[in-house]
Amino acid sequence: MMEWVPIVFVVFKVLVLGTGMFFAVKWHYDQGKKGTEKERRAVLRAGGKVAAIAVLSLLCLGLVTFALGRMLGLDLTFP
Repeated sequence: MMEWVPIVFVVFKVLVLGTGMFFAVKWHYDQGKKGTEKERRAVLRAGGKVAAIAVLSLLCLGLVTFALGRMLGLDLTFP
């Protein structure tokens, strides 16, 4: 009996998440049809800014991590 519990839970989880993703995509698609060209440009520009900030933040974090590792004397060379 216990071996069926994970199977039932996984199937339930897939159904719930699949249904939620379907309605989320449908809602965003319907909202995208409503917007004007000016609004779309503004959203794309804001999304580009967020993506650029995220990439720069990751780059800075990597550089700070590398510098801290070298300062602590860690061997950061590839094998």
